[in-house]
Amino acid sequence: MEDTKFSLNQTPISTILAWVESGAIAIPEIQRPFVWMSWQVRDLMDSLYQGYPVGYIITWQNPDVKLKDGSTSQGKRILIDGQQRITALRAAISGLDVIDKKYKKKRIAISFNPLTEEFRTRTVSTIRGKEWISDIAEVMVNGYDTLTFVEEYAEKNPSLTRQEVNMRLNRLIQIKNKQIGEIQLSPSLDINIVNEIFVRINASGVNLSNADFAMSKIAVYENEPGDEMGMKLRKFIDYFAHLSVAPEQFDIIKENDTEFAKTDYFTKISWLKNETDDLYDPSYNDIIRVVGLTQFARGKLGDIVALLSGRNFETRQDEKEIADESFRKLEKGLYQFTNENKFKHFMQNILRGSGYDEPSMLIARNAVNYAYAMYLRLFDISENHAEANSLVRRLLAISLLTGRHSGSFETKFEQDIKRIQNPGDLAKFVATLEKQELSDIFWNSTLVDELDKPTINNPFWHMFVAAQNKLLKQGFLSKNNIARDLATDDVHHIFPKNYLVKHGYDKTKYNRIANFVHLRNDINISVGDLAPRDYLSDILSNKNDHHSDITGEDELKSNFSDNAIPILLMKAVAVDYEEFLKQRQRLMAKMLKEYYRSL
Repeated sequence: MEDTKFSLNQTPISTILAWVESGAIAIPEIQRPFVWMSWQVRDLMDSLYQGYPVGYIITWQNPDVKLKDGSTSQGKRILIDGQQRITALRAAISGLDVIDKKYKKKRIAISFNPLTEEFRTRTVSTIRGKEWISDIAEVMVNGYDTLTFVEEYAEKNPSLTRQEVNMRLNRLIQIKNKQIGEIQLSPSLDINIVNEIFVRINASGVNLSNADFAMSKIAVYENEPGDEMGMKLRKFIDYFAHLSVAPEQFDIIKENDTEFAKTDYFTKISWLKNETDDLYDPSYNDIIRVVGLTQFARGKLGDIVALLSGRNFETRQDEKEIADESFRKLEKGLYQFTNENKFKHFMQNILRGSGYDEPSMLIARNAVNYAYAMYLRLFDISENHAEANSLVRRLLAISLLTGRHSGSFETKFEQDIKRIQNPGDLAKFVATLEKQELSDIFWNSTLVDELDKPTINNPFWHMFVAAQNKLLKQGFLSKNNIARDLATDDVHHIFPKNYLVKHGYDKTKYNRIANFVHLRNDINISVGDLAPRDYLSDILSNKNDHHSDITGEDELKSNFSDNAIPILLMKAVAVDYEEFLKQRQRLMAKMLKEYYRSL
């Protein structure tokens, strides 16, 4: 008989809030920023008061796990959709603080006017106004003295009878007894099925990633009852990702989350408060992927979620011992990932050492995560680090050049990491990949074709820029500005766009990779819409109109070489644009080969 995928229940708000308070339903997002605006909380209260539907919440039943003694521990339910609504209800009805976008605690209080039956966010006027209940949470407390309130309110607002005041007050209080639909998903469901159900049920069509489910699983884990180890690990991941982007919020988090600030986890990431390098700011998805590879040798996040649930893949049962061991590995992996020296060395020796200087160049995040996982793996097997740096840089380049980071990359990465067990394994593996993937046909044909793309927002262009950076090549039309010193937006057309449009070329043609160079903005402005033969002729005749410091044909030829530009562009006659693109693609591929060998 097929397992039921979900059950549908109608539950009073007060019961749901009690479940959350007791931990029967875990809200993984409870310590993350509340993104609703105060007016959205107000509108939710008004909808409940008016009896309008407010949607469903979706929970995922954590599987029961088998203990050592053979007994079974019942799993908690995890709230995977409805966090904002539940947090809004806790704020308005229970009077609890929320965490804002700056990780500061703040109160969102909702006021109610029994005369007009209107809700507002609490303001000075609703606090002072005799017709307002300034904070509805005050009247929601069990045992609230409604009789005294009715008497006092009616005296202050004689336009309402005591009966009318009592009726409207009771209607307000009954909000907490209104029912919300709960869709409870079965613990037996694979996370891909859970995600599919979530997307189909969710009216906004929002898609959760498998990393979201992993974070939910992490949050509800307890090594011992009540120790909240999972929530601490969840915060460890969340705060690292957040502080990588916003180190200035370190003191705010420390002040707001005093209990976590006392933990070893917080101490381990405290170095981020002074970290300003934003080359690689990992998200929680990145962190879990890297740890999954280094500690579990798993590329698929679904498998990691299953292991964190205690899955025994042979018996297909969930066991507490496996869950405990998985969380020990997770903790070890997080300590390794967030280690200041390892993290900084990876950015400096691997990423910057490969010529990647700007976050915008690292658009293939899977390849970066893969490289960091391999880098960390080498520490576990005591590989020679000097040689390892070169090997990881080459592995990153191979992944970007051959597309190993796309498609079914999880399986590839999982197979790769399992091959690296002893010192010397990576060198053999890279040599094998070079033989299989980087043949003469690849450099002379396949890569040339890859450089024929109608956009520079791809790994091949960014690798060409990295190659110029690494090899210290000059920017176009300048002998005193290396490409590495130019801004990432100093990218311009060799054949100006307007010039090509006038000659019948559309966007798909004038924006080819091979028509772009790093060029100082002032030089580009002076070039304007001139054909290459015209602005190059001006430079060779020592006209200063174009701000170039190139003098003479030899310097120009050297600059062409630094930018992989064919000499045919120096001809005084009109150059065939299509032929120019083909020749430059071959020269760019040649420079990329030189670059790869330099890694």
